[in-house]
Amino acid sequence: MDVLIVDDEPLARQRLARMLDKLDGYDLVAEAENGEAALAAICKFDPDIVLLDVRMPGEDGLSVARRIGALDDPPAVIFCTAFDQYALDAFGTEAVGYLLKPVKSEQLLEALTKAQRLNKVQRAAFSQNQTPTGNLRSHISAKTRRGVELIPLDDVRYFIADHKYVTVYHVNGEHLLDETLKELEEEFSQRFLRIHRNALVSVKHIEAIERTAQGQYQVRLSNTEMRPIVSRRHVGGLKALLKHL
Repeated sequence: MDVLIVDDEPLARQRLARMLDKLDGYDLVAEAENGEAALAAICKFDPDIVLLDVRMPGEDGLSVARRIGALDDPPAVIFCTAFDQYALDAFGTEAVGYLLKPVKSEQLLEALTKAQRLNKVQRAAFSQNQTPTGNLRSHISAKTRRGVELIPLDDVRYFIADHKYVTVYHVNGEHLLDETLKELEEEFSQRFLRIHRNALVSVKHIEAIERTAQGQYQVRLSNTEMRPIVSRRHVGGLKALLKHL
């Protein structure tokens, strides 16, 4: 599991980093000293878990947690703070843990394990809801130089988001869409699976999950040479899904 530490005190970050280094299965991917740096690191590194201080210069941790929770695919948040009076507000942000400094190793491990367990439940939500509703669109509309084209969903292999734009990749090419990745995920949750913060893939066209020479995971899809990257936080859920396909 990839972890991001957010704290304005370097010594506090170093202490948490040392504790993480002694735990199997958890990797520190980045550190941040304030809210803006934390959100930038989340977008860049896509961590599974964020260890977040409450009192920081500028935007406080509670506000940062709310912004994290509003992301399409948010990591789990565990507060690490010296102040106990924020606990009620903290859980109002849907944080999965609230640890008081000085954080003890056994408490940290317990909170990390809980966060991982919740993420697995979220990732399994897709496989528990496979029954089509019958009232979904069968085509996606895309604006092209020839006007509006209808692309059959059966032809779509995956959607990729890049900043404000989403591109649909299908058997006959690729087109920009006016819809967001979140909207597509909510409407077609029975047919498309999130494998990365910026990617949804067609479940029926998944052939295998592969590992690159650089150690990244990617998905092989039928009738396309493109291989969308799978973020580490979604590898477990994808492997579990493949066992039932």
